[in-house]
Amino acid sequence: MNKIVKDAREAVRDIPGGATLAIGGFGLCGIPENCIAALVEKGITGLTCISNNAGVDDFGIGLLLQKRQVKKMISSYVGENKLFETLVLSGELEVELNPQGTLAERIRAGGAGIPAFFTPTGVGTLVAEGKEVREFDGRKYVMEKALKADFAIVKAWRGDATGNLVFKKTARNFNPMIATCGKITIAEVEEMVPVGSIDPDHVDVPGIYVKRIFQGTGYEKRIEKRTISK
Repeated sequence: MNKIVKDAREAVRDIPGGATLAIGGFGLCGIPENCIAALVEKGITGLTCISNNAGVDDFGIGLLLQKRQVKKMISSYVGENKLFETLVLSGELEVELNPQGTLAERIRAGGAGIPAFFTPTGVGTLVAEGKEVREFDGRKYVMEKALKADFAIVKAWRGDATGNLVFKKTARNFNPMIATCGKITIAEVEEMVPVGSIDPDHVDVPGIYVKRIFQGTGYEKRIEKRTISK
């Protein structure tokens, strides 16, 4: 089955306002830049975004925040975005913060069809407030519910027409599990390759999870904090 669509505009054409989106990437690495730009252009609002981070003020999810298109973020690390802080403190944006490993497992569980799980992370802290806590083998664990999305948007290094994806290095954080948790998964790729050219042992996400795929363009690949030696 050929799942290739023309571009980001076509890929996100039916994402409505109020949708829950799972957005891949780790920091600014491996974020679906083209899809985010298309969503900004589309102008839909009331979005709930599941993402490890919130981008920076003028890039990534930060572009959606600038346009006030996001009503809620379910995230882990949001410290690089001053606008995010401003919107939260003013009450314009709701945030659900998660320990990073817990967020990753909530997403993975959603993709695996596991409704909830128990973890010791967060017991006795604000993270556990209002959640069920149980004891196993003398240790307390808090119950965390799985995360699912209406649409999942990821960016891969390579992909083929059937949706098989390969991620490169740090972009492999979060993108593979994000790709499994959406009802409809959209992938943009740096390089579209012929079907059969990806070694099965190198496939990070099999095509069965992906509904649409397209060749991305103009990637900036920004660095959050550039550190250079003296």
